[in-house]
Amino acid sequence: MGQGESEKVKSKEIFRPGGFDRPLLLATLLLLLVGFIMIFSASALPATEKYRQPFHFLLQQITGAGLGLGLMALIVTSRRVLYQEPAFILGLVAITLLLLALCYIMPPIAGTNRWITLFGLRFQPSELAKISLTLLIAFYLEKKKENLSDLMTWLPILGVTALFVLLILREPDLGTSVLVLFISFGLFFIAGIKVRYLGLIMAVAGLFFFLYFQQLPRDDYRRQRWEAFRSPEEHRDRAGFQILQSRLAVGSGGLLGVGLGESTQKLYFLPCAQTDFIYAIIGEEFGLLGSLAILALYLIIFWRGWQIAGQAPSLSHKLAAYGLTLAICTQALLNISIVLALGPTKGVPLPFISYGRSALVCQLIAVGFLLNISQRKPLNGGGR
Repeated sequence: MGQGESEKVKSKEIFRPGGFDRPLLLATLLLLLVGFIMIFSASALPATEKYRQPFHFLLQQITGAGLGLGLMALIVTSRRVLYQEPAFILGLVAITLLLLALCYIMPPIAGTNRWITLFGLRFQPSELAKISLTLLIAFYLEKKKENLSDLMTWLPILGVTALFVLLILREPDLGTSVLVLFISFGLFFIAGIKVRYLGLIMAVAGLFFFLYFQQLPRDDYRRQRWEAFRSPEEHRDRAGFQILQSRLAVGSGGLLGVGLGESTQKLYFLPCAQTDFIYAIIGEEFGLLGSLAILALYLIIFWRGWQIAGQAPSLSHKLAAYGLTLAICTQALLNISIVLALGPTKGVPLPFISYGRSALVCQLIAVGFLLNISQRKPLNGGGR
């Protein structure tokens, strides 16, 4: 961003250091703490047997949290509006696309090409894609805000969105690709795209995913997961196993749960207990009340994120805040729905709680941007 453009941005807003949204930060830190506790509870036994170290997964998660919190602190304290600087936005998008492409030359892990492994460290670029694409859409639509009624304005950003979705879908990662598409459509709607344009785009996307799904072979795990969702009892020995075990874990928790560390489903009955299905272990050990408490923390994040977006000083700030809030809360809702057997199984972690360093670092970066935006007020506006 040039000096003149930077001054123009500054003239429209007031930056209040330390005036970040504290309820959002507190909800995030509480979820992070719950994540540490539950990851250890769910993974201590398999970590001991596989690595001879019960704290293996917990220590890995703490390492990711340390990096994420450090980056979050840098973003929160920065006076620069990084999400309005072309060099930062375009550079971040280029790096993300490069990393997504590099996944295809990496050795497959569990039959997929979702990760990059370098020097013993593993990173999942699709997690970064949620942030970079959100910031790009916000930046682009701010620049084009005078022409949002023109269909031609939307074609370039639609093309970039499609590129992100296709690269993630090819890994394959159907859940994340649909999530990225949903966040993008949400931002298009909030920005004011004409309903007929959005309806047409959604129809084309829906047709594409329908045809994509139809061409999958019958033994493909994605098709099997859909069939297991529809009839879990008929597939209880294969794709329906996780759904049935997840139901059993949540149901056995009752109102107050069986107690911390007392889950039986995590003892090799429920696969991915410390990752995608950790909410089922929470339900088993802390019951309905504990599950609702976690849900309440995500509702606080949604509420504060929406408030931050509504009081942001510019369209780019608003769209960035809306998109990052959707990225966190929609993913949480999707994960919880899967655990409760309200949707087909997908590899989507529970934000801040599930084990996974890539996801955790990117989620904390997203909160950092939200907290940074919450410190920026319109020049002629009041405080909260």
